[in-house]
Parts: sequence; C-alpha cells; structure tokens
Amino acid sequence: MKEITINPVTRIEGHADVRVYLNDRGEVDSAHFQVVELRGFEKFLSGAAIEEAPRITPRICGICPTSHHLAAAKATDQIFGVEPPATGKKLRELLNLGQYIHSHSLHFFMLAAPDFILGHECPPETRNVIGLAHHSPDLAKKAIAVRKFGQRLTEAIGGKPIHPSNALPGGMSAPLTEAKRAELATMAGEALGIALEGWEIARTLLDGVDTEFGAVRTGFMGMTNHGVYSTSEGPVAVLNPEGGRIGSFTGADYTKFIEEYSEDWSYLKFVRLKGGENYRVGPLARLNIVERMGTEHADAALAEYRERFGSVSQAALAYNLARYVEFIASCERAVKLLSDKDITGSDIRTPAGEVVNRRGVGIIEAPRGTLIHDYTVNDAGIIERCNLIVATCQNNYAIDRGVEDVARRVVENGALSDGAANQIEMVIRAYDPCISCATHAIGKMPMKIEVIRKF
Repeated sequence: MKEITINPVTRIEGHADVRVYLNDRGEVDSAHFQVVELRGFEKFLSGAAIEEAPRITPRICGICPTSHHLAAAKATDQIFGVEPPATGKKLRELLNLGQYIHSHSLHFFMLAAPDFILGHECPPETRNVIGLAHHSPDLAKKAIAVRKFGQRLTEAIGGKPIHPSNALPGGMSAPLTEAKRAELATMAGEALGIALEGWEIARTLLDGVDTEFGAVRTGFMGMTNHGVYSTSEGPVAVLNPEGGRIGSFTGADYTKFIEEYSEDWSYLKFVRLKGGENYRVGPLARLNIVERMGTEHADAALAEYRERFGSVSQAALAYNLARYVEFIASCERAVKLLSDKDITGSDIRTPAGEVVNRRGVGIIEAPRGTLIHDYTVNDAGIIERCNLIVATCQNNYAIDRGVEDVARRVVENGALSDGAANQIEMVIRAYDPCISCATHAIGKMPMKIEVIRKF
C-alpha cells in the first residue's frame, strides 16, 4: 500500500502531519490527521498546589495561554469556595477578550487569508504571511495593529503579554488604572474600526469556494448565556446535528455528556458524546448555538453569515467566517467594558482561605472552543488528579474525517500536487488547531515517520 505524507502541516500551532494511504489502483483507501508531539501537563501538575495551576497552565501554549489561565482560575474558585466580585469578573472577561482579539486576528489575517486571497494554488514560498504583506501591505499593517491591541490588553489585565498571571482564586490580583483604561479604550475603538473594515473582505472570502470540502456531520457544543453569545458565563449547550438541544451542563456535570478516547494513529485525544455521537466546538459551533451575538455590528454580521450558511452549518470552511463574526463581537465587547467606569474599581477579589471542595471544574470558551480544566485535590490543596479537555481534542474527529474527505476528492492517479495538498491543509487550518494545548495523554501512535513532501 502506497503512503503519501504531508509533513509538516503548515500555518497551524504545533506539529502535525497527514498520511494518505492508497490502494493498488492509486485510490485513497484512508487518510488521517496525525499528531506526534506530547506535552504531558496533566501528569506533572499532579503534586502541585492548586493555587499554582493558574500560573503553570499558561505555559502549555504561547498562543492561547490566557484560556488556560482563566479556566484554571475558575476551577480554583470552586475549590476554595469563593466567588469573584463583579469588577473581578469583568476584568477576567476583558482578559479573555484580549486573547480572542489577538488569536482570531492572527488566524484570519495571517494563517487563513493567504489561501483565499492569494489562492490555494499559489506557490508555498509565496502563500504565507510574507506573501500576503507584499500583496496587500495595508491589510497586513492593520492586522498587526489589531493584534497589538489584543496583546496590550492581555498585558494590562493579565500582568504579562504572554503567560498572564493576575487571575487567582477569588478574582484578580491587580486593578486596572484609569490612565490605562483610557489608553486601552482608544485602542479598542481603533481595533473595532479595523475589524469592521476587514468585514468587507471577510464576507466575500469564501465566494466561489466549495464549502462542502471537508464538511463533516456532527453535533455541536458551546457556551451561551440565555441565548446570547458568551465566552465566560453560562451553561454549555449540547446540540444534535440538526440543531436540536440535547441538554446543557456546568461544572463537573460535563462527565454526564462527554467521554474521551484514543486512536492508534495519534497522541491527540479524541472526545465524543456518550453514546458515540461526535460533536464540534469553536466558532462554528458557537454560532450554531447562539440566538444573537449581543452587540450591534456582530449581530448584523451574524445575520449575513446565516443568510449564507443557515442557522446550523456543517461546513468546516465556514469556521473562517464564523471566527470573524466573533472577532467583531470581541472588539465591540472590549469597547463596552473599557467604557465602563466600574472596570477600574478596587473590589476585584474575594480572599481565599482553606480548601472547601476537593474538586473544581473550570469551563470557559477559548478562541478555539470549549475548554475544561478538572482538578481533584487533597485536604491540603495538593493536586491529586488533573484532566484537561481542550477544543482541538473535541474537534479531532472532525478534522480527521475532513482530511479524508478532501483527500478522496483531490488525489488523482495516485498523486497529490502541492495545490491539492494545500486544500487538505486548508480544512485543518479552518479549525485553527492548537496542538500544544491538546497533546496531554499518550495514545498508541506508531513512531515511524517518513517525510514524502516537505516545504
């Protein structure tokens, strides 16, 4: 049996490859998305003090450290039995928005856009952010500016632009000064302007593209606050593939709905609904779940999005447009919070004392999807068990099946051209997978690696 390997998969966070297996007639027999790196944070968090989790887990990833920081902090709130004050919650939400603005703008403008603006057949040495900068220099400059705002927001609220540290049991460790609020409010307005200007490009990005490429039929999961888009507050809703609600959960009740499993071709965990139904998380799932975004311009963008894809979409490539709708919403929400004078209040933390609950489960919506941090501690607050369920694990099945769907469409006469290989990668990139975040449990991946195509 012949094997074609795409290694590395480009413009994603982390390391992965694709293996396409051909039969004797040169036809695709099977294809898989394979991950061969291992991080192991679930193991070496055991034995650490639970209050250290919000400081350790951001080191999982340099792209989405804030997500782990906040999920861990929410778990410690439960273990110590403390509820952050209103201002503390607003600061945490604002910190998460900084992550969204940085991450979504990075993916849309620098990882996904080259495929659509330059074309998937463009030579790989040009089909990248440098090529995009040469093709559309003004667009590249604006993308850098809005990413800068996301990082400055993270630095101001979280204490550092990467690996933030200010969220801790019961709230936040430092308030936002009025001078910094005013500075960030100006930057937020500018970022929103760039986001709205970019929508003129985003809304047409998939014109002429076959969005059935890589489409996979699944259910969906994501947070919503009474039908309104939310990244930090509210239960997690679970939908079947038709959009019907299966149920919802908070905290440790997630174990009633989902289960983890592994396959022998990847170190990356898989997650599915109990009973075997597969589901997806992230921008596509969240837009399938919510009734409205809750901000003016994002609601208008959502209406346009649904005119094209319907109220429930299964199209993997639609993730790119859904992500941009969330980008607009994040900028709008940041403008609103930074216009709130209470955001500079000093009541930002409820002091934590002794361990009240030996288990804490923190759930937030990370840019890539629902993130679950589950900790069990002893009476002294030392972690005995840690389980991290990351968005990419939950999307792993859909990515894998999408890879095979596209491979069957583009492999011709037993060969895979560079342009065709990039079409497979485009489906992977649509999910914006974060491999470093997701590789924490060992599967049974065979370690023989043969590079057939590399650039």
